[in-house]
Amino acid sequence: MKRLLVLLMVCLLCVQGFTQSTRKIRELEKQHAELQKQISASETLLQSTKKDVKSQLDNLALLSGQINERKKYIETIEQDVKIIQTEVSRLQVELKALQRELADKKKKYEQSVKYMYQNKSIQEKLMFIFSADNLSQMYRRLRYVREYADYQRLQGLQAERKQKQVSEKQQTLLASRKAKEEMLKQGEAERLKLEEQEKERKTLLTSLQKKQRSIQSEISKKRRSADRLNAQIDRLIEIEIENARKRAEEEARRKAEKKAGTVKEKAVATGESKEGAKSKTTPSKMGEYKVDSEDRRMSGVFTQNKGRLPIPITGPYVIVGHFGQYQVKGLRNVRLDNKGIDIKGKDGAQARAIFDGEVSAVFQYNGLSNVLVRHGSYISVYCNLSSVLVKKGSVLKARDIIGQVNTDKDGNTVLHFQLRKETEKLNPELWLHR
Repeated sequence: MKRLLVLLMVCLLCVQGFTQSTRKIRELEKQHAELQKQISASETLLQSTKKDVKSQLDNLALLSGQINERKKYIETIEQDVKIIQTEVSRLQVELKALQRELADKKKKYEQSVKYMYQNKSIQEKLMFIFSADNLSQMYRRLRYVREYADYQRLQGLQAERKQKQVSEKQQTLLASRKAKEEMLKQGEAERLKLEEQEKERKTLLTSLQKKQRSIQSEISKKRRSADRLNAQIDRLIEIEIENARKRAEEEARRKAEKKAGTVKEKAVATGESKEGAKSKTTPSKMGEYKVDSEDRRMSGVFTQNKGRLPIPITGPYVIVGHFGQYQVKGLRNVRLDNKGIDIKGKDGAQARAIFDGEVSAVFQYNGLSNVLVRHGSYISVYCNLSSVLVKKGSVLKARDIIGQVNTDKDGNTVLHFQLRKETEKLNPELWLHR
């Protein structure tokens, strides 16, 4: 009985290993399909055919974003190929071990069959049992005959199960090798596309390098506009921080009053004087909390979702402007400073909330709408909207539509997105799931 239980446990572990290997391959294939879908969708975001500096800079940003997406995809493929190669190596070792075990089981089964064949007649078994010297020996011989018959059946069952395990392991190994070959083909195809895009980018850079003065003028114009927009955002965030401070003070005051009331009740119950009760009441420290308890709770939940927040634009997208200060590769003295990220989408794309929150401000700039959404201590900012569906005080859930992203006269649909923690500017790319 114990042997059967051990055999069943071993079989269960092998089946579980087979399932885990298959699941891992399927997960990798699913991730690749999603990444491939995003890259294919981003390729539908066409470049402008105009040759002026602004259009060419926009094309350069789009092309650079697509190149970055493809490079990340190739890196993912290379990492996954290594994972599958490790899995293949592990499966090969396990398969060899199973094949050795199968050979051993077959050998033992053959020996037991030969022995039973040589002593196959019922008369021989009966003679073996009844030729015992006494009843005790007869019982032991009877028990031996039964146990050996059980042993033979067990050997046959073990050999059959081991053969099944070998077959399943071979199938898993073949599936893993096939998945690896498919990924290598994908990687090679993506490298060829990357080479084409790199050539296209080089051609575009050659054209732009001849227009250095115009480039500087265009960059300066964008920087001045961005500075004015950021000044408005900073001012509104300061107002929101002040409101949060007032909410915290109000909560602290209520807690202090509740505590004072409790102390007073205890003082009356114990017969203490009112003066004594007052002397034991600790005055609350106004401004002790930056945020109230609800803001702290929301901030904690928001922090837990770092790296898992949805992209704040619907449909295909490419990040064409990154966070912080950085030099534009290939262009001399062209340095950008971005307080958030710029996400290019398709005409008709909509901005959507990255997390549950409340709209704290809606304001206009250059004839376009901009929205601030508070998530506890965190604030997400959605700029360059042609229309909005929310107002100050609107309560939103993650992925709720905020408004329509504006498409300019050149056909560019770009959402400028920022993420703040109070006055601190955060890199949104570290928080979004991509």
